Amino acid sequence: MTITQLGTFLKITELNSFSAAADSLGYAQSTVTTQIKQLEDELGCVLFERLGKTISLTSSGERLIDYAEKMLQLEREIRLDVTDEDNPAGVLKLGVSESLCVSRFPQILMEYNKNNPKTEIRIQFVTHENIPELLQKGELDMVYTLNPLITDERVNILYKKREELGFYAAPEHPLAGKSIREEDLKDVPLLLTGHNCNFRHMLVEDLEKSGISPNIVLETSSKEILKQFAAGGFGVAFIPAMTAEKEIKESKLKRLNWKGTEFLIYSQVLIHKDKHQNKAINGLADIIRRYGDNR
Repeated sequence: MTITQLGTFLKITELNSFSAAADSLGYAQSTVTTQIKQLEDELGCVLFERLGKTISLTSSGERLIDYAEKMLQLEREIRLDVTDEDNPAGVLKLGVSESLCVSRFPQILMEYNKNNPKTEIRIQFVTHENIPELLQKGELDMVYTLNPLITDERVNILYKKREELGFYAAPEHPLAGKSIREEDLKDVPLLLTGHNCNFRHMLVEDLEKSGISPNIVLETSSKEILKQFAAGGFGVAFIPAMTAEKEIKESKLKRLNWKGTEFLIYSQVLIHKDKHQNKAINGLADIIRRYGDNR
């Protein structure tokens, strides 16, 4: 069996289609079919049940998935680490929180690419709850996230820094310039991140503990939209401080003086506990650490 065959197998399982996998990989469908036939012949089993135009994994195919993912992960690690060059060549699969892409990560990525032109970084947005699983399965090599501290026995933290969540509104907002607590947010229009975001969960839980039903007028994963609505006077946005730095400098937003519950979040660099810290990972972690410590 070959890495190419295993990669094709995983792409078919992802897309649940031979033809879609062929299009995604840039192969003719006959090439994909041949690769899977060769893999099945070598393993002495059927990997896919072919029922007309639909396919489904057999039990053998289900068992192969974990092995194939590990093989492809090892292949990426070999390309990144087994080299005599200072600059590793290969693919680094990186999970990033959307909030970091709004603020500091573009500059970090530009510096890394300049210093490591042979390393291809493939970026995937991640949320808090699935990070350990993605690292364990090898779908990601590394994660740079902004979240409550992740304490999972499967994960090693290479770097962490305390960050801030804040309430932001237009400078002329009635709450601007005042010290506020949970009770001051009663009936105030709130602009929050989406249902799968921990920032939203932290605030809603805190307000409900204080007996306050939050008046949520907008929910979106886009921090840019939240900032625009807040600057337009449509409500108070609850977002990471790093995402509002530009608007604060331009006097488009004002941070409210919050005296209520402290919301603890951290920027964190994570890898699986068994992951080898190769040159690509260490190089990126070093740049992230430097950018974070200089803030």
